[in-house]
Amino acid sequence: MIDIEEKVAALPTLGRAGLQQRWREVFKIAPPAAFTPDLLARGLAHRLQERALGRLYPALARQLNSAGEGRGSARPKLRPGNRLVRRWRGRTYVVDVTEEGLRYDERTYGSLSEIATLITGTRWSGPRFFGLPK
Repeated sequence: MIDIEEKVAALPTLGRAGLQQRWREVFKIAPPAAFTPDLLARGLAHRLQERALGRLYPALARQLNSAGEGRGSARPKLRPGNRLVRRWRGRTYVVDVTEEGLRYDERTYGSLSEIATLITGTRWSGPRFFGLPK
């Protein structure tokens, strides 16, 4: 266990070229060109720990992903008083969150998807359309 801790702790000291070389050794492919040194080190640390300690059981990995790793939902809660603004095809759309629901164009709707579909004319995920995090 100490050996893996030392290997992971040494990664940030390698510099970009050293991390890229280590990536080639570990993954047997060239690292993605867009990866920063920090991202290279994180990817390497994950793979080294995975090799030393084993992978998560798939069921446990799914459970952790669905639970947001214990932090609850990553999507922000919309509260009365919030305002969502989206510029789309040259026009600005504003949705106000009220106690009754979502207010858009002088009408109240039950979901953002209803509003996004109304605006675009096709089915859309409302949270995605308004740029809310996943």
